[in-house]
Amino acid sequence: MILSKNRLAYIYILFGAALWGIIGIFVNELSESGFTIFQIVCLRVISATVILILFLAITNSRLLQINLEDSLYFIGTGIFSIVFFNWCYFTAIREVSLSIAVILLYTGPAFVVVLSRFFFREPLTARKIGALILTLLGCTLAIKVIPIGSKHISWYGIIVGLGAGFGYALYSIFGKYALRTYHPLTVITYTFVFASIVMLPTIGMTITAEQLSSAYIWLNILGLGFFPTALAYFLYTMGLSMIESGRASIAATIEPVVATLLGVCMFQEVLTYFQIFGILLVLAAVVLIQFKKKRLRA
Repeated sequence: MILSKNRLAYIYILFGAALWGIIGIFVNELSESGFTIFQIVCLRVISATVILILFLAITNSRLLQINLEDSLYFIGTGIFSIVFFNWCYFTAIREVSLSIAVILLYTGPAFVVVLSRFFFREPLTARKIGALILTLLGCTLAIKVIPIGSKHISWYGIIVGLGAGFGYALYSIFGKYALRTYHPLTVITYTFVFASIVMLPTIGMTITAEQLSSAYIWLNILGLGFFPTALAYFLYTMGLSMIESGRASIAATIEPVVATLLGVCMFQEVLTYFQIFGILLVLAAVVLIQFKKKRLRA
């Protein structure tokens, strides 16, 4: 029973992370339509909020009820994680480069493992450390980056990039606390509600009616809000409710693998031997982290 539950948790997480990996489809279309990256993030958050609230209002409105004092959990997942990590991530892209920013973002699992050791007493095993090393190296190779070169690296960009990894990790920490009391759908709904409260007044006001005049744009906005956002976060949060935070975050590093393969299939990008090796390392880490050391029974 425990094994089947663990396997189901990894299935949820892998499918959720795979959906995160297809975000480039929608971002590419909206970028070509004239939206800035921060406007796209805002549209993603707000559209996911509307979708989730409407879904719960129709299917099970009781899941929309929370205690006011528990808002701290959703401030953590929505503002400290979603808003903060997006701001750090896109700032890092501007300061350094996309590839290096992605690598810094994927220090997130390391932050999760360390924070989970303090907050949830999750064991810091050699297996986890090995899986972390494999994922970081695998992600580095999968997105074709070796962060050494003639280009000047901004220390501010590096720090902000690490901030993106830290913010990325906070969802698993605050989310784990919230899941002790609330259903995963409640957790992700209020995560995006609180993120929307911050993003709508600051970035949403820059979006004009003319930009939203096309039905094609709306299809991409709804697709962005549902597939790599509402559904992806729901699946990841379902898995997070079943297994340790550290294991969940490491398994979710399948996302850049999916993004890389998507680039090959849809945008005719060439897959190098380094990328293939990186993908295999990430897959090896995902397999490695699923196994637990068998304990002797008394």
